[in-house]
Amino acid sequence: MRAAEALFLTPSAVSQQLAQLEREVGLALIDRSQRSVSLTPAGRVLAGYAERVEEELAEAKRELTRFTERLAGPVRIAAFPTVITHVLVPAMRELAVRHPSITPTIHEIYGRPALQELRLGAVDVLITEQDMGLPVLSQPSLRTRLLYVDEYRIVLPPGWSDPPSTVDEVLRRPWVAGDPNQACGQALERLAGLHGVEPRKVHVITEFGPTLALVAAGHGVAIVPELALLDVPEGEVRVSDIRDVGARRLDAVTRVGGTPSGEPDPVQAVVIEAIEEATAALEDSLRTRLTQEVA
Repeated sequence: MRAAEALFLTPSAVSQQLAQLEREVGLALIDRSQRSVSLTPAGRVLAGYAERVEEELAEAKRELTRFTERLAGPVRIAAFPTVITHVLVPAMRELAVRHPSITPTIHEIYGRPALQELRLGAVDVLITEQDMGLPVLSQPSLRTRLLYVDEYRIVLPPGWSDPPSTVDEVLRRPWVAGDPNQACGQALERLAGLHGVEPRKVHVITEFGPTLALVAAGHGVAIVPELALLDVPEGEVRVSDIRDVGARRLDAVTRVGGTPSGEPDPVQAVVIEAIEEATAALEDSLRTRLTQEVA
């Protein structure tokens, strides 16, 4: 069960893969005779070799990078729409100038499926989001690097004549709520719990575009991150000046490399550096935009 959780797979999928591996090597790798499953001596030997192979491959890639004196190769990045639009697109533009032999590919995938793809090697860099009130993702095989703290804002229909001025007041209005498995939905649940209010979720929406369209049409209030407001025409929604609602964190997650520090390989490292620079560049444009729109 713990192996399945670490790999973000079902227990049956892990069992099937282990059974296939045992057939290939012709030896039992798992001792199933006891209540607690453990590796056989052959299993421990094979696990040790697997760790060394991964380390050797990572070291070989670093040596080849130094040998060629330039960074090259594919990097697969998984992210969600707001980050793709406002972070990855400018980061890729800069990478094309600095490192034209690096070929990034972007996949719109997030949540547990994205973590599974990263853990299995189908993705190299994963951009995640989560409410700052939750524990940081921690897996021995993964390395998490904070990219950006994206403050939440409460958005209101522009036609409301009596906008709420406190968190307690806004919680009692109709809501265009976020998915509870995503950061904004997690934020609403956290605030509701702190204030002892059960919010009236008229709509539950995953993407920010439909959320903001429903708010603009007068169907309720919503929590969105500041980054999402860059996609909204000025005046379409009203940005409340209520600020004590928290933030989401955006992280770059990679598999732990073969170095003692666990750093990603050089190609992944420069991709993450470009992403960090693009994220930092957002701050000025956000401050300018929101200063004009705050009610």
